[in-house]
Amino acid sequence: MASIYGWGHLRNGDAPGRPLPMLVGVGTGRYAAMPFNGWPEEALDFYEGLEADNSKAYWTAHRASYEAAVLAPMTALTEELAADFGEVKIFRPYRDIRFSKDKSPYKTAIGAMIGSGYIQLSADGLAAGNGMYEMAADQLDRFRAVVADDSSGGQLERIIDAVTSHGIAVQGRDVLKTAPRGYPADHPRIGLLRYKGLVAWRQWPVEPWLSTAAAKEHVADFMTATRPLADWLRANVGSSALASARRL
Repeated sequence: MASIYGWGHLRNGDAPGRPLPMLVGVGTGRYAAMPFNGWPEEALDFYEGLEADNSKAYWTAHRASYEAAVLAPMTALTEELAADFGEVKIFRPYRDIRFSKDKSPYKTAIGAMIGSGYIQLSADGLAAGNGMYEMAADQLDRFRAVVADDSSGGQLERIIDAVTSHGIAVQGRDVLKTAPRGYPADHPRIGLLRYKGLVAWRQWPVEPWLSTAAAKEHVADFMTATRPLADWLRANVGSSALASARRL
């Protein structure tokens, strides 16, 4: 099923292009029986090494570390959270380099979707996002119309206030420098109207809890706190009807 949230384009510096998800079914797959106990230090070491040597030789030599220390915990985590937060997609480690000047073949982070949410692990630590990272033209038209409306737009402002009260940033993507056409520059929600995407985002640096089952609670708490934002976007913006819309 296509996603309406567009997280496949937040890919650790990759060039634009269609993401290549690896679907992992709940209760199935190579690592399904493994409980989530955090990511071992070996996972961070793997990505530190990959940042220094993004080559096929490095990948081949350390693939076992990737599968055991990076992919297996991500699979276990997403499968444990899927019942509460939705369908799981774990993204492949290979970069789409067809239209990129950077020809390094591997992503220096592992990314996964759970419903509308996104999780990422890299050498810098853990990150999570929720919302609509990229809106198609018809989605953007609907978004601006409901933001401009005092009732629905006011509701969104209250939701954002509630999300940020948890220490989570809510930010726009590809922000216009001026008001969008048809909207006054002095609109009370002009900041939101200038957004082309709206996401909640939190990043955690490397901490001791990352190597324990407590990492699951950090992600679950984030997803719970940001669910009202995702629900508002789903109800008021929805999916794109455009054949050219870029989706997962």
